[in-house]
Amino acid sequence: MAKVHNFSAGPSILPREVLEKAASAVLDFDNLKLSLLEISHRSKNFEAVMERARSLVKELMQLPDGYSVLFLQGGASLQFVMVAQNLLRERGKAAYIDTGTWASNAIKEAKIFGQVEVVASSKADNYRYIPKGYTIPADADYFHCTSNNTIYGTQIKEFPTSPIPMVCDMSSDIFSRRIDFSKFSLIYAGAQKNMGPAGTTLVVVKDEILGKTGRAIPAMMDYRTHISKDSMYNTPPVFAVYVSMLTMEWLVSNGGLEWIENINRQKAELMYAEIDRNPLFYGTVAPEDRSWMNACFLLKDPALEPEFDKMWKEAGISGLRGHRSVGGYRASMYNALPLESVQVLVEVMKEFERIKG
Repeated sequence: MAKVHNFSAGPSILPREVLEKAASAVLDFDNLKLSLLEISHRSKNFEAVMERARSLVKELMQLPDGYSVLFLQGGASLQFVMVAQNLLRERGKAAYIDTGTWASNAIKEAKIFGQVEVVASSKADNYRYIPKGYTIPADADYFHCTSNNTIYGTQIKEFPTSPIPMVCDMSSDIFSRRIDFSKFSLIYAGAQKNMGPAGTTLVVVKDEILGKTGRAIPAMMDYRTHISKDSMYNTPPVFAVYVSMLTMEWLVSNGGLEWIENINRQKAELMYAEIDRNPLFYGTVAPEDRSWMNACFLLKDPALEPEFDKMWKEAGISGLRGHRSVGGYRASMYNALPLESVQVLVEVMKEFERIKG
């Protein structure tokens, strides 16, 4: 089968060895002569998977005691609701920074539960940068940020220091670089960008921040329910958790976050260097805020798009078109995308310049 260079923004590329192990487990898991998709989630075999997945999260994040790790369902969109429902007091206030579509959606959901103060926003400039120099109110119940913005291609490079619990949506850059995860009281991430297939959402929460809202929370929406049942209050997404476990094992076995950060830096530097050098293209994001995960760029002459599209498709490249709301191009360079794939795209861009420049 010919090599496909998968730049899809999500569900996205996974390591080949992870896919092979997952495919094998679908046929026969743990030598049970049963498929992973057939076994009980209450079996010792799957309980071991869940425990291993949770322990790998703590290992990669180097978290101190006092945090719980959950694998839930509903995607990051459900977390927009659960965060506010579990952390925002009935007469309290939450602080948010608006850096893109998903941050905006999180703000909208939080307003259902109480007062929301948007401390900064780059919406007026089409989210082409990450706001800086804002003040986080000390009387807020929590501060919420989005680490990476897939649609617009921005990424927070330095997180603020907050006097209140800090919450971060890391759906599209989880485990892509070394950061001080202990700065956050709650982290959530849909698996389908960088950690596994669609179907599960990672939540890491500091236990001490829960149970302080004064509101009644339905059992299914209460983090404490899922903590007490080890993420198995209801039937968990067995396959998605298993593949996420395999992906984290792949990371650890190769050198962890230091290893993958080095590769991701190389990919981003190569990609952005060509965008800046090539006279036919231009980037859409302030250089200091460019995402390592999602490089967004445009052709200076949109009339050339059909010809460029034909070239990159013929080179075996997939998933390069930008989000439907912004157009142009988006090279999503998640953990499992090899440097070779970025090199192929860069060569296509150079060849296109040679023909059209």
